[in-house]
Amino acid sequence: MTKDLRAIDAIAFDLDGTLVDSAPDIREALNAALQQEGLARFDLDTVRAWIGDGPDALILQALRRQGVPGDEALRLRLRAAFDAVTLAAPLQFGGVFEGIAELVAGLRRALPMVVVTNKPTPLARAVLDAAGLLPAMAGVYGADAAAQRKPAPFLLQAAARQLGVEPARLLMVGDGPADLLAAHAAGCPAALVAWGYGGHAAAAGAAPAWRVATPQQLLLTVRESRPVRRDEETTTTATTRV
Repeated sequence: MTKDLRAIDAIAFDLDGTLVDSAPDIREALNAALQQEGLARFDLDTVRAWIGDGPDALILQALRRQGVPGDEALRLRLRAAFDAVTLAAPLQFGGVFEGIAELVAGLRRALPMVVVTNKPTPLARAVLDAAGLLPAMAGVYGADAAAQRKPAPFLLQAAARQLGVEPARLLMVGDGPADLLAAHAAGCPAALVAWGYGGHAAAAGAAPAWRVATPQQLLLTVRESRPVRRDEETTTTATTRV
């Protein structure tokens, strides 16, 4: 399926599993926090399957898997340790997905971009900075409270307001059901990427999403849909050099 993006004024990207392959770093932060409390560690495949709902949900999953009650004090200690490890080395073991740097550079000349993620904002900004993607983003909308997390529409609605665009003209690009459901709730169109952690099945209750096989496909589709803006950018660049 090829999507006509002439009706799109801005793009919102999910972070983990969409822009960056951060699962190895999330695993490292989680395991460091668990080890500090004398709890068992988890392998990469297990942790990758839990990614998408933010660190608090991730920690709760790890505790449940071990049969640990997880009182509030323990969860707070684990979260503090998780954050500290993440901020100290945001993208030490993972990296930017292939083609994403070129996608972001190309889209920057066509449309404003934001990140809408269930990762808390300070952690999201640290990861984006380490990935070299932060300067290209017009905003970073992280879930700093449980009620803000996708599939709730809160973050997408906030991004649309700041960008000054209608939600129907803000494309949500993500890799999992929460992204599709949040887009549906906010009234945004959605694109589901094939290279992430959870983008192989549609979300029940969400509108059909545009399936994107590669970052290059998204970039080329935007360019084909917006030839006038690309020509204007070329003219402006040439004038500036003269």
